[in-house]
Amino acid sequence: MPIDHLSTTFAALADPTRRAILSRLASGETTVNELAKPFDISLPAVSRHLKVLEHAGLISRGRDAQWRPAKLEAAPLEKASGWIEKYRRFWDDSFDRLDEYIVELQRQEKTHASKHKKRRKR
Repeated sequence: MPIDHLSTTFAALADPTRRAILSRLASGETTVNELAKPFDISLPAVSRHLKVLEHAGLISRGRDAQWRPAKLEAAPLEKASGWIEKYRRFWDDSFDRLDEYIVELQRQEKTHASKHKKRRKR
């Protein structure tokens, strides 16, 4: 069965710790120790999060002597963003139609109120 890259990306993004790691990596590549600093979790737990992100293609890991710096890889995020964008356009169009409908209802209400007001004056 082929790998569903979009599902893998969204599964990796589902965890707030992994999203925070990606946010940190948006500033540049860094080591596991640096990534672990703001979290109240062990280094092995951070490493497990990095493996999930690496499996999803969201990060890559290099080699610099004994260090394995992590680096953000944007391509899977771009694909996920493109998928979401289709639905944003759908909702924007739906809200635009709703706005038009509300304006029409308000226009009809004013027209009705104006006719009713004229009848009362007679």
